[in-house]
Amino acid sequence: MPRTVDHDERRSMILEAFMRVAAREGLHAVSLRAVAAEANISLRSVQYYFDTKAGLMQSGLTALEKTSNDRLRARLLALGPGPSVRATLEAYFAVALPTDHESRQFHMLWTSYAMLAMTDPEISDRTFVDGPDRQQERIASLLEKGKSEGDFHRELDGEIEATILISLIHGLGTAVLVGQQTAERAFASFGHHLDRLAEKASGEPCRDQQRSR
Repeated sequence: MPRTVDHDERRSMILEAFMRVAAREGLHAVSLRAVAAEANISLRSVQYYFDTKAGLMQSGLTALEKTSNDRLRARLLALGPGPSVRATLEAYFAVALPTDHESRQFHMLWTSYAMLAMTDPEISDRTFVDGPDRQQERIASLLEKGKSEGDFHRELDGEIEATILISLIHGLGTAVLVGQQTAERAFASFGHHLDRLAEKASGEPCRDQQRSR
């Protein structure tokens, strides 16, 4: 009796093969045939799930965002119940840093997609706006929670600080990816900014203000 095909599993396998080809050779080198060879299946099988290269690439982009959200969810669950606002923000940052093979692959592909979306109308550029927007809203909400719990100054502008933190997360992530910063240095820089927000809450002057006296 022939084995029943698990279509979700087969689709995931094809997407994983696509990710490996794209990360290794670049998005420009991706073809349905190359993905089929990587997955060790027939070209017809790939075409059954993805009619065109554009369809495969758009599905790959969706899968990338899901992978990032899954990694963040797992990191937050590992913190246990009721983590502090700071621990949660640090989890966001830790997931964003390209410190292992999987996270480096994610960053390389995400950046490649972002550049391609600027010139290829078949790749939706909304993903690169809507995703970060949702992340920024979550961070702003966390900052408001931190204000109510006394971690941050009550007059802190959550939306502005969320914008700054998102910029730090993305900018430092790219700096680590290209080797301009080490992961340790990036963590220290992010922690330094959180320290300054906490200092304002405690009524103590920031280090910059102390040095100016």
